[in-house]
Amino acid sequence: MTISNTVKITDELIASHGLKPDEYQRILELVGREPTFTELGIFSAMWNEHCSYKSSKKWLRTLPTKGDVVIQGPGENAGVVDIGDGDCVVFKMESHNHPSYIEPYQGAATGVGGILRDVFTMGARPVAAMNALRFGAPDHPKTRHLVAGVVAGVGGYGNSFGVPTVGGEVNFDARYNGNILVNAFAAGLAKTDGIFLSKAEGVGLPVVYLGAKTGRDGVGGATMASAEFGDDIEEKRPTVQVGDPFTEKCLLEACLELMASGAVIAIQDMGAAGLTCSAVEMGAKGDLGIELDLDQVPVREERMTAYEMMLSESQERMLMVLRPEKEQEAEAIFRKWGLDFAIVGKTTDDLRFRVLHQGEEVANLPIKELGDEAPEYDRPWVEPGKPEPLAKDDIPDADVADALLKLLDSPNLSSRRWVWEQYDTLIQGNSLQIPGGDAGVVRVEGHATKALAFSSDVTPRYCEADPYEGGKQAVAECWRNLTATGAEPLAATDNLNFGNPERPEIMGQFVKAVTGIGDACRALGFPIVSGNVSLYNETNGQGILPTPTIGGVGLIRDWSKMARIGFAAQGEAILLVGAPASWGTHLAQSVYMRDLHGRTDGPPPPVDLEHEKKVGDFVRALVADGIATAVHDLSDGGLAVGLAEMAMASGIGATVNQLKDLSPIPAFFGEDQGRYLVTIPRDRVDWFFEERNKDTGIFAPWIGTTGGTELKLGEARAIPVSEMTDAHESWFPRFMDS
Repeated sequence: MTISNTVKITDELIASHGLKPDEYQRILELVGREPTFTELGIFSAMWNEHCSYKSSKKWLRTLPTKGDVVIQGPGENAGVVDIGDGDCVVFKMESHNHPSYIEPYQGAATGVGGILRDVFTMGARPVAAMNALRFGAPDHPKTRHLVAGVVAGVGGYGNSFGVPTVGGEVNFDARYNGNILVNAFAAGLAKTDGIFLSKAEGVGLPVVYLGAKTGRDGVGGATMASAEFGDDIEEKRPTVQVGDPFTEKCLLEACLELMASGAVIAIQDMGAAGLTCSAVEMGAKGDLGIELDLDQVPVREERMTAYEMMLSESQERMLMVLRPEKEQEAEAIFRKWGLDFAIVGKTTDDLRFRVLHQGEEVANLPIKELGDEAPEYDRPWVEPGKPEPLAKDDIPDADVADALLKLLDSPNLSSRRWVWEQYDTLIQGNSLQIPGGDAGVVRVEGHATKALAFSSDVTPRYCEADPYEGGKQAVAECWRNLTATGAEPLAATDNLNFGNPERPEIMGQFVKAVTGIGDACRALGFPIVSGNVSLYNETNGQGILPTPTIGGVGLIRDWSKMARIGFAAQGEAILLVGAPASWGTHLAQSVYMRDLHGRTDGPPPPVDLEHEKKVGDFVRALVADGIATAVHDLSDGGLAVGLAEMAMASGIGATVNQLKDLSPIPAFFGEDQGRYLVTIPRDRVDWFFEERNKDTGIFAPWIGTTGGTELKLGEARAIPVSEMTDAHESWFPRFMDS
């Protein structure tokens, strides 16, 4: 059959597809001729940064991905971790940054839809979602519009689909003015013997298209997501997909029913690059060829070209290799759910990727080279510089109470209630904590005591000041947040958001952050089982802050003993568990210095991984043994903000001693790592110090007592809990109503 090509391949066309001259030369060598227009689009889709990880593969291989409970690590749609009793949790985090900046509602909505499909493609029913959102400065003219659209998109899709949004992050910084971040996380439950993979098996078997019809939305989306933004950003709007959560809900039910029937050999979500990526990955993983007949693909628009059909990123679609004897049963299931079911191709034994359209062969390519042998780069990188420590006499003073109230009423520390109240956090009836605590917690349905905890964390300003320490801290904080609920941290997923990797200083940030992440994961027994890399997050050469988001999952064996952040009762002792001997004084890179004094100089607080492990294990045991009545890890804002959050969550005040002979500002606002606030009953204090903590080597001073309706920090004036709550709850509504 003759290869059809009616479009002349020019240097401009190659460049517009995101392909470098040397990459195009490699294509010519592989194909042995000039590619067709459709083939050029296929290579562009498969070899872009978003799909191939060509700048990051080398460093991703250094991450720990195995562990005693890991069933499936990176390389599939999502990671899988054993939680015992024949059950497993399936989870992943992925970015939808570029689409969400261009079209915030649909960009965020389809980001949620895509990550949910990654989970249920593996055979899991989604039980929890989170999101990590980063926007530009509040006073930037686009920020409020983007916040409104993204939050509405996340809620609109997740609520309609029927999955609880149990946690996440929302932060503001001018460095995201031209390139916001929308990182979506989802987790689902499955049986360990019911996991489905994307590796095709068997020759001559039907390749089946499932779900919604194909349209022109999202054509070129993956390529767009692998490039910087410029002044032509509005022209990219057609590359953003449009989602339908109700169709996705039907697709979930149909897929799970189909999987239970035994009809599925392999299944792959049509995400980035749509039909192209899903078909190539299935074939390449199984050492098989794939032949597609586009005339059989269900479409919703007329006169679609082969190029458009292969690169469309229309949502709510799957591709499957089916057992032939189950074809009628499988089709009946999908028809029942009102979804398209079409045999669009077959597996072959020739390792070729063939695409037919209107009687012509529009693509004939080597499938392994497409799927497994995309270019891989060892990008030049430079070692990031180390900032000088702050001088002890260079710490600006302030009234402690006034400083705390200002921080609680600031863009980055104010309550996110305005956001999470737009999400359904309780649907499915298994949520055990509402957002606002250290981690979201969901019961494992069918078990009397088990629950799963979820958290998402990173501190981008730390990562820019010192990418290695910032990478360590992102992992450690996620691990601490899970621990603070009493959960045993099991495994993590990462979403590595950086600027242009062709700039050696940006690549240096990436390399050191990944190194820090790897070291922390190894030290804490917290393997990375899935993830996503998002590069080229820049607009007109202005890059984002390095933002390697870490999403973690932990197991609570008895949720009746789960810890919360709110003070549990009046008259309980407050312990600062894990405090360094200095009690905590690190102010460089703190929110106190940044948000109240406009300073971002100095190094971030160092992370002692041995200390983190030791203290976290100790705190988790206090929760499991029923000794801890409330737990909260310390991070942004240090001790003062942590105490205020515990008081506001409960309505109970506290009196905290002046710490040793320290100056109050570093004592209350320093952001030293590895610390937890833990409350215990007053009558357990002597026992705690004389027996429980006698020989542990963990410094856990008794710093105060809960009680009353005010928070009193050392010599500062007492602040009514109601006044803190008013300050904390007012910023977001005021900003969005302005």
